[in-house]
Amino acid sequence: MKKISTILICAAAMANGLAANSTFTVDASHPAGKVSPMLYGLMTEEINHSYDGGLYAELIQNRAFLDNPTKPVHWSVVNGENSAATIALDSANVFNDKLTTSLRLTVTKADGKNSAGLANDGYWGIPVQPKTTYRAAMLARTDIDFSGPVTVSIVSDDGKKVYATEKFSGLTTAWKKFEVTLKTGKVAPTTKAHFVITLDQPGTIWLGMVSLFPPTWNDQPNGFRKDLMQMLVDLNPKFLRFPGGNYLEGDTVETRFDWKKTLGPIEERHGHPCPWGYRSTDGLGLLEFLKWCEDMKAEPLLAVYAGYNLKGAHINPGADLEPFVQEALEEIEYVIGDTNTKWGGQRAKDGHPAPFDLHYVEIGNEDWFDKSLSYDARFTQIHDAIKAKYPQLKTISSVGNEQPAKLRVHSRKPDMIDEHYYRSVNDFIHTSPDYATKYDRNGPEIFVGEWAAYETPFVPWDKRSQKEPPTPNLKAAIGDSVFMAAMERNSDLIKMQCYAPLLVNVNPGGRQWRPDMIGYDAISAYGSPSYYAFQMFSRNVGDEILATASAETAVQGCATRDAKTGEIFLKLVNPATNSVSLKIEITGVTALASKGSAITLAGNLGDSNSLTQPGKIIPVTKTLRGVKSGFTYELPPNSIVVLKLKSRS
Repeated sequence: MKKISTILICAAAMANGLAANSTFTVDASHPAGKVSPMLYGLMTEEINHSYDGGLYAELIQNRAFLDNPTKPVHWSVVNGENSAATIALDSANVFNDKLTTSLRLTVTKADGKNSAGLANDGYWGIPVQPKTTYRAAMLARTDIDFSGPVTVSIVSDDGKKVYATEKFSGLTTAWKKFEVTLKTGKVAPTTKAHFVITLDQPGTIWLGMVSLFPPTWNDQPNGFRKDLMQMLVDLNPKFLRFPGGNYLEGDTVETRFDWKKTLGPIEERHGHPCPWGYRSTDGLGLLEFLKWCEDMKAEPLLAVYAGYNLKGAHINPGADLEPFVQEALEEIEYVIGDTNTKWGGQRAKDGHPAPFDLHYVEIGNEDWFDKSLSYDARFTQIHDAIKAKYPQLKTISSVGNEQPAKLRVHSRKPDMIDEHYYRSVNDFIHTSPDYATKYDRNGPEIFVGEWAAYETPFVPWDKRSQKEPPTPNLKAAIGDSVFMAAMERNSDLIKMQCYAPLLVNVNPGGRQWRPDMIGYDAISAYGSPSYYAFQMFSRNVGDEILATASAETAVQGCATRDAKTGEIFLKLVNPATNSVSLKIEITGVTALASKGSAITLAGNLGDSNSLTQPGKIIPVTKTLRGVKSGFTYELPPNSIVVLKLKSRS
């Protein structure tokens, strides 16, 4: 699309209305390029309780008693006037060398009518749904003075209602795993509940791990929360970038995403500190990430640790880096190796004999923060090792064109570079018309691996953001959409892109960053206006880029065509506070079907969605009539519109 003649014209149009001869022209005579089939995807990392307390469906917080070294956080004593109990961490009686602490429950007074025990408050509550089956699992042992049974329940916070309960017995002085099914009846949904383990006689038991799962996506063990996964599938993603940004690097070498430690049964996973201020269980490990891709029918985009950590340390290229180069090669082997290889064989033992469909590997994350300027050499060493063993894979540099030249990779030509853009709405509106138009089409492909528009007068990492809603409003979605249109116009070069962050637990203390695309608590979820804008773009895109031009309008947009069906997808963004009568010229087609469809996202700029109003700003689809070249379409104020037109060339 041609840039509007001046920023002043654009500003005046937005403020005062648009000229009567506002036009938007689409040249359908021949494609201007090919749309990347990987254009729209998802980026994920452990931030805002995206995994633990989010997509990963585990309901028990601090399930392995490792979140705090001195006290059993999120666990509390349950007793009454005629019962008594105490709890304490115990590092002398542990299940294995991975679960290095247990929780000792000592009941000193209890009987059949007066039980005592302990409770877990979950991730801001245990979600109770009607007629739902929950799976509980515990590693437990006892001393010689207790013979059971043990009661497990889901109980209201006030203790007055038991939503589900079951008993198990058979504890011995040796560690054993116990599994219990809990079923709720016809109850009202609530998060004001907790998980309880009680004894009805005095005794002592040790718990090595306690886990509770609701029904999961595709009923997978150790699986995903169903409503959140459905929202991700509905975005029609073509790839998933994982394990994410800062979560990949960690604050230190020791707290990086150490993929080997995330394999196997959950009782073999110690977990590690997340750089965003809480502990990761590693329940969502490398294989779960890969299954996540598989469940969405998306490709994995694997990021490998490249020797830089968030607190500024780096590993010198050369001999010091070599063990981590091998670690990256072994990780790739786990993903795509044959079952006769060591790590491909391990993947098969873990339950997935078939290799995954990997094409891109990103080396590091945001390595422009490395003040030593060692990334060029570190990238080169890892890149060369990957190309030697897996020449079919494309490597991605974590330093893109938006960074100073001295920070970029020069010793090798990356197959792709990763650009990150967190920009104000106005910045995106003013810069999107020219985005990527001056890039060298023979240069590396571009992956916009993190981007989002923010609607506040301050940047997302400003402390004032903590007082803002966790998810963006319609104004931000306008900024997002003009940038998506720019990326789609240039999608012969911009091969992949993904919004970030993707997920946020909206409870107090649950988030570290905003704006975020999808918000949720323990029981409900909603999409922001930015979520729906992304969905409108990602689900309505052809495989051919069509050239566009505009005149006398602040409207920005793009057009693509499906080569097989001839359907044209025209995306238009009106950032003005007034409606726009836009004349739409489609050249290079014999005829257009008189009927099409229009998908519209519009409202007041400050409007957003929330847990209490999840559908305040959502797309509306209507039949479009009277379609022909030169027809006029009225765009509402503050709107994002997708027109679907049927053409005959």
